Amino acid sequence: MADTADTPAAPRAPGGTPAAPAPPGPPPGRSRPAAVPTRRGRLPLPVALALLLAALPLAMTLGVGAGSVGISAADTWRILLHQAAPGLVPPDWPPATEAIVVTARLPRVLLAALVGAGLAGVGLVLQTLVRNPLADPLLLGVSSGATFGAVVVVVFGVRLFGGQSLPATAFLGALAALVAVYLLARTGGRISTLRLILSGVVMAEVLSAAAALVIMTSGDPHAAALVQRWTLGGLGGTTWATLPAPAAAVAVSTLVVAAQTPALNVFALGEETATGIGLNVGGFRAAMFVVVSLATGVLVAVSGPVGFVGLMMPHIARMLVGPDHRRALPVAVLLGAPFMVLADLVARTLARPEEIPVGILTALCGAPFFLWLMRRGTRRGAAG
Repeated sequence: MADTADTPAAPRAPGGTPAAPAPPGPPPGRSRPAAVPTRRGRLPLPVALALLLAALPLAMTLGVGAGSVGISAADTWRILLHQAAPGLVPPDWPPATEAIVVTARLPRVLLAALVGAGLAGVGLVLQTLVRNPLADPLLLGVSSGATFGAVVVVVFGVRLFGGQSLPATAFLGALAALVAVYLLARTGGRISTLRLILSGVVMAEVLSAAAALVIMTSGDPHAAALVQRWTLGGLGGTTWATLPAPAAAVAVSTLVVAAQTPALNVFALGEETATGIGLNVGGFRAAMFVVVSLATGVLVAVSGPVGFVGLMMPHIARMLVGPDHRRALPVAVLLGAPFMVLADLVARTLARPEEIPVGILTALCGAPFFLWLMRRGTRRGAAG
């Protein structure tokens, strides 16, 4: 199986002639760049962005309108316009309808969009940092580290960081898990797919077992039941007060990663090539690990561990617009947001009045995708 992520296509000089070839790859046993994929089947970036920018409000409209009390798209937007400009639209709907839209559903839909966008961006960065197309916050144990930190705060009431103890402790847990998995998987200057997956699985199992032990030995059955359901991933109970922390984390992490997309393109060429070009590989990787852990920790703190979004969206983005991070990042983020909104919509309406944890649905979508990626990698390895 290939152990590298896609790298950006070689640049072309003015006039359409190919630019000079990339430097020779590093010697055997060291990190090497992946083969450059063809451009077949890709959308122009403006077209992809336009389609996704249209899909997001459509998905959010469905998310706000659907539920035990159905609300039409027209009424949904009229209520939202009234909230934004009270004099623009007269309030000719029942107050209960407005409360459902503004208080119950809109915060949850916005959080779903933030979680999907953030996890998609995190997955894209992780796949480049560890040079493996199967990287994902859940598969690498990052989400489990964040979950363990959050469980400790919820069960034991730890308040080392005041009102921000939950996201802060989740961030520290995510960072510790990511660094541990990276160190376990890296041997001889490279990371193999097998060691990466095994290290991530072991770390996730250990941390999940530790979290389960904390839950089972807690003296509060109500808190234990609440945490057990939360560990399956879900957005129930979201209020407007829930949104500032994840909104800030997603905004900051996305802006930082967007500013570093040229460096990510260089990093994807291989560590020796990147060092030769002038990139401080160690410092860059450490900084990106902090960004990834911050976003993952805060998102897990508000949604629980939601898997496979960070695996699927980056690959779909590369299929649409190519592996250049300057193109793939905005597309991955805009893919993750409506996907998560629709997944949460299905989670809360499929088995009404019961609610399915959204992490179960994303796993049902992501597991076949993961197997397809492994099968495709095996075929490429056999062909190569």
